[in-house]
Amino acid sequence: MQDIRNMQDIEQLVNAFYGKVQQDELLGPVFEERIAPDEWAQHLRIMYRFWETQLLGGKEYQGNPYARHRTLPIDDAHFERWVQLFHETVDELYAGPTAGTAKTKALSISRIFLAKILFERGKF
Repeated sequence: MQDIRNMQDIEQLVNAFYGKVQQDELLGPVFEERIAPDEWAQHLRIMYRFWETQLLGGKEYQGNPYARHRTLPIDDAHFERWVQLFHETVDELYAGPTAGTAKTKALSISRIFLAKILFERGKF
């Protein structure tokens, strides 16, 4: 297996990951509630740019990902499943330092988002 090297690899990772998310019993309904079927292509394009920025130093992503997540009906179980699926997808497709960074960043993002959500809900 090769490492994540370019935008095509990012697209493959994001497409495979969100394909799993859409089918997941826990995560699928959350995404289904917020992303209409005709909006998935746009969501994926945003995720391509986000992960390109995180992993390859791209500069196209402009956004505040936490703002989009803070009002979702999610908790620690959702974040654990999200990380599990993300790590699983990376491991199925890639191996190398950038793949490792992808998994580390996903875990970090999930922990930061969960902590902020719990704090805002007065549970932390």
